[in-house]
Amino acid sequence: MEQLYNDPCGVARALDVVGKRWALLVVRELLLGPKRFRDLQRGLDRMSQNVLSQRLRDLEGAGIVHHRQIGPPVSARVYELTEEGAALEPVLIALGRWGRGRPLDTSGPMSPDALLLAMRTTFDPAIAGDFAIEVDVQLGNDRVAVTVDDGELRMMRGPASHPDARIVGDVAGVRAMLYRGGTVAEAVETGTVTVEGNLEAVQELVDAIR
Repeated sequence: MEQLYNDPCGVARALDVVGKRWALLVVRELLLGPKRFRDLQRGLDRMSQNVLSQRLRDLEGAGIVHHRQIGPPVSARVYELTEEGAALEPVLIALGRWGRGRPLDTSGPMSPDALLLAMRTTFDPAIAGDFAIEVDVQLGNDRVAVTVDDGELRMMRGPASHPDARIVGDVAGVRAMLYRGGTVAEAVETGTVTVEGNLEAVQELVDAIR
C-alpha cells in the first residue's frame, strides 16, 4: 500500500493504513461479523461501488480485512475483519465518543451497524451494574443478538439464542427510542418500534445506553 506520510510516528503509520476516506467506515460495518459486498454497500449507500472495491483491496492488502467463500446451499464471497482489523474496535468506539461532541450537521441516514456502534459508545457499565438481559434486535433486514452481563455490552450478528425480549424497528425508530429521552412504553405506543417480552428489562437496557 502506498505510504501517505513517511512519518515514523505510530499515528501516522496507522493512518497510512486506515486514513483514506471511507476506510474506517468499512471496518465499522464489519465489526459484528462478515458481510457480502452488497450488504456492505447497503450500509454505506453513499459510497460508490468502485470506491468500496478499492477500499476493500486496500484493507486486504494491509491485513485488516480478508475474504472467503461461504455456502452451500448458496455460494457467496464475504468480507470479514482479521484479528488485526478487529483490534480497531476500541479505536472506533473512542472516535465515536469524541465525535458525539461535534455539531450534528447532517440529516443523512444511519446504517444499522453505525447505530449498534453508537450503543457500544454510549453504554454506561456503572448504570448497568449487575443487570443482565439478552435481546433479539431486528433493524430491517439486519438481526443482532445484544447481551448485557457483568457490566458489559456484547453484540453478535444473528438471532439471540434465548432472548428476554425482541425489538423490531427501523434504524430511525430504534435510535429515537434510545436517544430522544422518552420511554420504551412511549415508543411502543407511538408505533416507533415493536417490543415483545420483558418491557421493563428493555427499559433498563435503554437507561444504560443513554
